[in-house]
Amino acid sequence: MSKTSDLGTRFGVAMALIAGAAFTLYWGGTVFWLVLAVTGLLMMSEWGELAGAELKDIRLSQYALSVPLAAMCPFAGAPYFLSLGLIGGAMFFTGAVLRSPRLALGIVYVALPVLALIVLRDRPQGLLVTFWAMGLVWAADSAAYFAGRAIGGPKLAPAISPKKTWAGVIGGVLGATIGAFGLVWLFGLPAQLAYVTPLLAILSVFGDLFESNLKRQAGVKDSGKVLPGHGGLLDRLDGLVFAAPPAALLVLVLT
Repeated sequence: MSKTSDLGTRFGVAMALIAGAAFTLYWGGTVFWLVLAVTGLLMMSEWGELAGAELKDIRLSQYALSVPLAAMCPFAGAPYFLSLGLIGGAMFFTGAVLRSPRLALGIVYVALPVLALIVLRDRPQGLLVTFWAMGLVWAADSAAYFAGRAIGGPKLAPAISPKKTWAGVIGGVLGATIGAFGLVWLFGLPAQLAYVTPLLAILSVFGDLFESNLKRQAGVKDSGKVLPGHGGLLDRLDGLVFAAPPAALLVLVLT
């Protein structure tokens, strides 16, 4: 495939992802939960493949994950602490039955950000604060890409992710922060959320590096092939995995 056609594929898939995310985020409720639940199960599959697990073990870990995901459905009406307990139960079940600490960790890695996004969407100003949490990661990624290409300079972690630079990280944090203060100014987002955006943007960088290290250990370039031109879902959501839970905790404290 030529670079031009590959770029076109990446752009088309990116536009489809943005449109799908916007629709499900706006609609909320059961539609939002269903998309997150399916995404979580697919992410668990990619995690298992990176961990080198057998297919039957990956499937069992997905079954275990489906229990807390089901409790998060709006029709279930389960409180957040019950979902947290079920995440812990699914983690211990997976670790004990499959004797795989990495698959057990995958349960938490996938389920916590799903719960966090559902918590955010259910809060007052849920549409706005969820957009803030998701948008700060996207803004950080985009700003880091352009800053890294324009400035270059010292590498952040060349042994893990050779293309990431310190300039890109700084540009990403600045981009996310500017976007957050824009939401404060335009829509009345609580100013405290904008103040902590730099920290969450940095956490998203750690999420990216964590997943890059998993791929390096597995000897693969992408976590999967579900997104043409982009790789797997873990490749696209690694930053959000680390940023969403503390973002939800902060919103719970403030609202």
